Amino acid sequence: MKKNSSLSILLKGIIKENPVFVLILGTCPTLAVTNNVAGAFGMGIAALAVLVCSNVLISLLRKIIPESVRIPCYIVIIAGFVTIVEMIVHAYFPALYDMLGVYLALITVNCIILGRAEMFAGKNSVGKSALDGIGMGLGFTLALVLMSTIREVLGNASFAGIAIPFLEPYKIEFLVKAPGGMLVYGCLIALVYVITSGKAPLKKSFSCAGCPNAATCQTACTASAQPTEEQKGDAQ
Repeated sequence: MKKNSSLSILLKGIIKENPVFVLILGTCPTLAVTNNVAGAFGMGIAALAVLVCSNVLISLLRKIIPESVRIPCYIVIIAGFVTIVEMIVHAYFPALYDMLGVYLALITVNCIILGRAEMFAGKNSVGKSALDGIGMGLGFTLALVLMSTIREVLGNASFAGIAIPFLEPYKIEFLVKAPGGMLVYGCLIALVYVITSGKAPLKKSFSCAGCPNAATCQTACTASAQPTEEQKGDAQ
């Protein structure tokens, strides 16, 4: 399968570059809303919708948006779609709106969405950007649903709010609390690492190539490596 084929772009967000378990992005909503399957699924679908729409629009405008202000422009575009999604959820799914609370609005600053805008949508065609948004959105949704299923079933003896009576005596309430979320999250990251045989993208060496601040960082590092006049005097 070619690296940039449509199917490869669509599927990479599911396992190979899963935004939650491999790229370790969107950790805040991942831990906050995964104590309930219904809320996790709703958050995943909302983020998927914003991700696809923002990717498509940013890709369409990629040759128009000035390089120097691209990040503020991306944030404005993402915030616009988040506002639309928030209004729709508030109007038609009030229970889900109350369940997600402030985390629905915080999709605006979700690292997954801004990261895909910067790393992919701003450099690729509309079709590929839409596929990337769908793949990453599905990967995010599946990760949230998987985590929330484990936490709610084992920690609250229910699934999407539906009680599972035979698990009631054995429920581990620790799992629906914040420390339990961290434990489940860490175990799933380790499991995905084993499944991918440690071949996740983060296994590769880091590089400053493509970073807009690379020149500044390198200049600062070079300057810090140079001895100051005081240090020269001490050495003498």
